[in-house]
Parts: sequence; C-alpha cells; structure tokens
Amino acid sequence: MAYGSFEDLDVWQKACGLAVSVYGILENCKYYGLKDQMTRAAVSIPSNIAEGAERGSTAEFIRFLHISKGSAAELRTQIYIAGRIGVITNQTQKELNSEVLSTSKMLHGLIKSLKSES
Repeated sequence: MAYGSFEDLDVWQKACGLAVSVYGILENCKYYGLKDQMTRAAVSIPSNIAEGAERGSTAEFIRFLHISKGSAAELRTQIYIAGRIGVITNQTQKELNSEVLSTSKMLHGLIKSLKSES
C-alpha cells in the first residue's frame, strides 16, 4: 500500500472528523470525567494512526493500528454510557456509534492489507 503521508489515509481523515464531532457534541457536557475520557479516546484514534505510520516499519504501523482499534472500542463503550445517562440523545448515540464502527472497519481493512503485503 503506497501513500505519501498519514494525512493521505482515508481512515486517518475519517478518524480526525470523528474526533472533531465528539468535541462538538460534548462541548457543553457537565460530566467532565466522561467528557475527558471520550475526547481522549476519540483523539487517540487518529493520533495512533499517525504515529504508527511514521514509525518506519509495517509491524510497528500494524501495532499502532491495533491500538487505534482499541481506542475505537473504548469510545463505543463511552458513547453507550453517555446515551444511557442522558448526556447524548439516542439519535446522536446511533450516529456516533455508526461512525466509530465504520472507522474501526476501515482500520481492520488496513491491518489486513498491510499484513498481506508483508
């Protein structure tokens, strides 16, 4: 898989958009602990994609993509909790979870692609 930089990766772009969405949705959230956890998990997804891409080895890139997938799972859990306690609406919960699942599937596809190349 050839790419110029991590900014060229669709999954990185999507993950950045997801992080921005989470920040916007939680802008006025009064549950600071949950807000902090959710924004950290959301930011961790594209950050680990970028860090892994810059490591210089396919094995390291794959390792960081797995970390990104873990952060996506963490965020999905936090979205579920936020919905259950009324921080976000059911509709927002569904939309965010859909975005996170889509991002996670893209990460999985990239991991598979990188493994088959090496």
